[in-house]
Amino acid sequence: MSAILSVRGLEKTFGSVVAARDITLDVPRQQSIGIIGANGAGKTTFVNMITGYLRPSKGSILFEDRDITGLPSRAITRLGIARSFQVAQVFPSLTVDENVAAAVAVARTRASLLMSAITPLASAPATAEAEELMTLFQLGDYRNARAATLPQGVRKLLDIAMALVGAPRVLLLDEPTSGISIEEKFAVMELIMTALASRRTTVLFVEHDMEIVARYAERVLAFHDGTVIADGPPTQALADPTVQTLICGTAPLGVAAGEVLHAQGLRS
Repeated sequence: MSAILSVRGLEKTFGSVVAARDITLDVPRQQSIGIIGANGAGKTTFVNMITGYLRPSKGSILFEDRDITGLPSRAITRLGIARSFQVAQVFPSLTVDENVAAAVAVARTRASLLMSAITPLASAPATAEAEELMTLFQLGDYRNARAATLPQGVRKLLDIAMALVGAPRVLLLDEPTSGISIEEKFAVMELIMTALASRRTTVLFVEHDMEIVARYAERVLAFHDGTVIADGPPTQALADPTVQTLICGTAPLGVAAGEVLHAQGLRS
């Protein structure tokens, strides 16, 4: 598979603090990548540099062979890289239907939020796109519910549906199962990953839940102290002794690998 995203020597410093250092990797098209690490390990810094929320101190980022290093977030989104946040970025006073329609309108006008607010939301193409996303994420039963009243899992689905407006080729998800109950998390993640696979979207997701990572990532990037300490399939990365010690806890060698195989067996 050809690389859709390439990072070379990426580094971010804040004064004397090095938040990311010497990150070099390629992301093939349509790959699903889980990003793991303790708090402060550099995961969010990495995501923020890719999506334009932070300007790298050194290094380069290529998207579809185009240098996007240091471009503002809005420009990067327009090129085809989108993201969601750990806390869902929705309009709480609007209904689900209105949230999706507003996201479509903003993406289609390519203008400021103020200009989008005075642009009709119900054009035929915009309505068709909104309906497609509502169907894809099974939000139809909630279309008239205000976002503030939604269960956490549904709110996450709405947030990711809105991030998928405009059909980005790469989507970065920050803690997609954060705040979701144990009973809901696999069903929600299954729906998310199925929807993204149907769109042929390359996805990188930051996640603390190793069961989710084991089941839904084809590849794992493990971060510690601002750098990647392991990069490989879940069976390899999660069983790495350094990863087990610094990220997964102090499980005996082989335990994590067994959990991965069990989770992947459940999924297949």
